[in-house]
Amino acid sequence: MSKKSDNPFSVEKAEESSGFLLWQVTNLWQREIKKALMQFDLTHSQFVLMASIYWLTLQGQSVTQIILSSHTKIDPMTTSTVLRTLQQKGFIQRQEHLTDTRAKTVALTDKGKSIIKKAIVLVETFDEGFFSPLGNKTSDFNKKLNSLLEQQVIISK
Repeated sequence: MSKKSDNPFSVEKAEESSGFLLWQVTNLWQREIKKALMQFDLTHSQFVLMASIYWLTLQGQSVTQIILSSHTKIDPMTTSTVLRTLQQKGFIQRQEHLTDTRAKTVALTDKGKSIIKKAIVLVETFDEGFFSPLGNKTSDFNKKLNSLLEQQVIISK
């Protein structure tokens, strides 16, 4: 048994640590999403980028790699690498931006649209089941997650 002075933890039980709980839930959720997406030959990052391209396009936005990186919170280099893989799979196309020669616009191909629509339905169905223990508190949970994201934006500036 270690001495009290050797214990740097601020909690008595692991389940009192918000960070540890978030890490555990995130790992469980990601592991199950990964399994579900295998049938579409998509990693979770690929799914998030494709779904975001589709979402932003439906919102009438011209999607660039930088907009996509900002929307998903995936760093620009990783975004570029994942998009390259998606392009090789024939799911997206990238082309020079009409007015900004440094930027590339990103769009789903017909094959990509077909795949992502099915994958979105699967992921949303999974999420509904996964988060069902929250019941009518899901909206409040999402608001709290958004407040954590907003705080991180302020800290990183």
